[in-house]
Amino acid sequence: RRKIAADSYVGLRGLVNLGNTCFMNCILQAFVHTPMLRDYFLAERHECDKEQCLVCEMTRLFQKFYAGEKTAYIPFRLLHLVWTNARHLAGYEQQDAHEFLIAALDLLHQHLSARSGSISVEHFFSNHVIVDEDSNERGNPCDCIIDQIFTGGWQSDVTCQMCGGVSTTIDPFWDISLDLPASVPGMAGLGSPTVNGANDQQRPMFTRPEHLGSSAKIKCSSCHSYQESTKQLTLNKLPIVCCFHLKRFEHTNKKNSSDVAACTVLNKNFRAMSPTYKPHSKIHFRYSLFAVVNHLGSLQSGHYSVYVRQHRDQWFRCNDSTILKASVHDVLHSEAYLLFYHKQ
Repeated sequence: RRKIAADSYVGLRGLVNLGNTCFMNCILQAFVHTPMLRDYFLAERHECDKEQCLVCEMTRLFQKFYAGEKTAYIPFRLLHLVWTNARHLAGYEQQDAHEFLIAALDLLHQHLSARSGSISVEHFFSNHVIVDEDSNERGNPCDCIIDQIFTGGWQSDVTCQMCGGVSTTIDPFWDISLDLPASVPGMAGLGSPTVNGANDQQRPMFTRPEHLGSSAKIKCSSCHSYQESTKQLTLNKLPIVCCFHLKRFEHTNKKNSSDVAACTVLNKNFRAMSPTYKPHSKIHFRYSLFAVVNHLGSLQSGHYSVYVRQHRDQWFRCNDSTILKASVHDVLHSEAYLLFYHKQ
C-alpha cells in the first residue's frame, strides 16, 4: 500500500447541492473520511447483482472520491435511493442532518445484514455484554461494517432497594444526543443522552444513579415484589466511531445557538463493565475528532456544512461543492451540531 503524503488532497472532493441537499452532503463527507468505512468500501468487499443497491452506490461514491478527480461529484443516484428507501426524507425540502445520519446508517445496516444473515441492530449485543442475571441467553452480534464501527451499548442497571437484586438490560446506540443548556462553558455536563434520538429520562449527569420513587415501583425478579429501585446508566460497549449530537432544535421553535467548546481529543479512563477485563478495572481510551457538522442560520432557514480532517492536523471545510482549508481554531469554534470521534 502506498503511503499518502502529508500534503495530499486525495479524498477531498465537493458534492453538488441538488436542491436543499446540504444535509446529505455533509453526512456523506463524514462517511468518506471515516477511516475504517473508507477501507471497507475501497476494498470492494460488497458483492451484489442488484441494479439499485444503496451499498453499491456508496461503494461508487468512495471510489469516485479517491480516484483523484477534482470536479464536484453529483450524488443523484444515491439521493434517489435514499428517497426510495426512506420516504420521510423524499422531496426538496430542507431535512435534518442528524435524521439523515440515522436513516443512512439504518439503511446501510439493513442492506448489509440482509446479505450476511446478521440480526438487526435493535437486537445487537457485543460478545462481552452482560444480560439479565435470570437469563443465560446472549444475542448474536451483527457483523456488518456499520455495527462494527458505529454501534455502542448502554447498560441500564436497576437495583431493588429491598433485596439488592440487579436487573440489567443493554440498549444499542449509534449516537449520543446531548441537551444544550442556555449557556455552555464546554463539553462537560452538556446533559443526558438519548439512544438514536429517543427521549430518555433527564439527569444532570447521565451516569449518576437515579432513584425511582414510589410512583415508579418495579417488580423485582429476585424477591418477586414491587419495590422502589435505583437506575444507573453506564457505557457497556464503546463504539469505534462515537458521534455526539447536540440538540439545538429540541422542544422549541427557536434554535439554541449556545457556544460549545469542543476538543480534538477525548482522553478518558473507563471502568470495565465486561467480563473480558478484570472487574471494575480501569481501561484507557483515546478518541480523536475527525469531522464536525455545522448548522448555520435559523431553524426555518439554515444551511449545513462540515469540517473534515484529512490528516492528523489538516482540516478542510466542505460546503457542498466548495472545499477550503481550515484551521483547528475554526473547527473547534464553529457552530457544531454533530461531532464525530474515532477511537485510537
